[in-house]
Amino acid sequence: MITKIIFLVVFFAVMISVGLYSRKHATNVNDFVLGGRTVGPWLTAFAYGTSYFSAVVFVGYAGQFGYKYGISATWIGLGNAVIGSLLAWVILGRRTRVMTKHLSAATMPDFFGKRYNSNSLRIVAAAISFIFLIPYTASVYNGLSRLFGMAFDIPYAVCVIAMAVLTGVYVVLGGYMATAINDFIQGIIMLFGIVAVIVAVLNGQGGFYEAVMKLAEIESDVPLTMGQKGVFASFFGPDLPNLIGVVLLTSLGTWGLPQMVHKFYAIKDEKSIKSGTIISTVFAIVVSGGCYFLGGFGRLFDTTAIHGEDGSVIYDAIIPSMLSTLPDILIGIVIVLVLSASMSTLSSLVLTSSSTLTLDMIKGNIIKNMDEKKQLLCMRIMLVFFVVISVVIALDPPTFIAQLMGISWGALAGAFLAPFMYGLYWKGVTKAAVWASFTCGVGITVANMFIKFIESPINAGAVAMVTGLIIVPVVSIFTSKMKKEDVEDAFACLEETVVVHRKRSIEE
Repeated sequence: MITKIIFLVVFFAVMISVGLYSRKHATNVNDFVLGGRTVGPWLTAFAYGTSYFSAVVFVGYAGQFGYKYGISATWIGLGNAVIGSLLAWVILGRRTRVMTKHLSAATMPDFFGKRYNSNSLRIVAAAISFIFLIPYTASVYNGLSRLFGMAFDIPYAVCVIAMAVLTGVYVVLGGYMATAINDFIQGIIMLFGIVAVIVAVLNGQGGFYEAVMKLAEIESDVPLTMGQKGVFASFFGPDLPNLIGVVLLTSLGTWGLPQMVHKFYAIKDEKSIKSGTIISTVFAIVVSGGCYFLGGFGRLFDTTAIHGEDGSVIYDAIIPSMLSTLPDILIGIVIVLVLSASMSTLSSLVLTSSSTLTLDMIKGNIIKNMDEKKQLLCMRIMLVFFVVISVVIALDPPTFIAQLMGISWGALAGAFLAPFMYGLYWKGVTKAAVWASFTCGVGITVANMFIKFIESPINAGAVAMVTGLIIVPVVSIFTSKMKKEDVEDAFACLEETVVVHRKRSIEE
């Protein structure tokens, strides 16, 4: 217990120290929200990766999908690395940085407002962001609390409040730079921690080969493969169609999440984009691939501890049960690992929400004249407000708490992915198409919560994203175009001529 407490005390001290150090980088709105657009490749890549993977992934998704699909769940982690990290950086990174700076857009709703010349789009996008980032935050608390309960026997409420206070303090103090530096530190912990945990868990089962052999002996309870042995140790697992749906939502979904795309706004230069692409992809392979790979062995730890009174599986209890047999020092590492993953995601969510609410809804709409000082004060107040709301929800969670992340991702990515990506590349996107994407993304996700026409909220989110990618170009073809001068102005930055060194180009 002393070892685990020491780990936590040191961790908390470092986080607060970074917040205090970063105060000098948060003296104006641009610095507080974007770090002055001078954040290098390592900080940006780690900020992207740590915001991507939280306790929801490590505790909830790894346990749930590892139990359902066996070691084929590793494909989810690899999809996160290739689609969610590598392709996201290649396709969105550079253009997002160039166009958002040209438009002076600090948030995703701000981009919609200026790219499509519509204040109404900006306000609605801000409302969607704020509403659906709250349940996402609540799900982060939920995943963390189970591990704290296992390791310290600390009440759930204490875990939630302590984590919220600590995260709120360093984000309020240092803004984006504090989150980026802390994300880097937390990312290092996650990289080493996940490797150590995988080695320890597999050694406890007699090594990798023995663990796979034990997994292969378990009979399948999936309807399509009922009673068949070996499917949980197979290449594509027992349910490939639903596995693909999970890969799509958790990988492609990041392209439309405000707190993820926001990282590209703050990149320093071209070199940072190239280096960040590689760093972010490797980080995702190790952390996400490792999480889902570990979760794939969840059925080897199938005890009464992971089942409810009615016999149903409690997915959030699988990973904590798996880790409960580890030595104290490793449990301490796991606690700091998951705390790191959760706090990095939480800090990104609260910063995104507070800046969106302040800059896109309050400034210019509710309060007409806001100078830099008032904007900073308002963002800090909204940041605390957002943390309080998410804590209230997390302390009295609804029955569908386990599905909150899927619902949030589905609504946000379903609404924003298509108009954001097409908006970076295609001049022909219309305002009507953006409205249609917002309506479909939110409509499909919310309607499915009540009507259940798609059994899994994960698959509903994937459907919402794919629908948006189809509906935006279709609606754009049949609706009135934007003013040519507005579109040309938005894309003018991409036509500017720049001079590069010979090592970057062989052109004469």
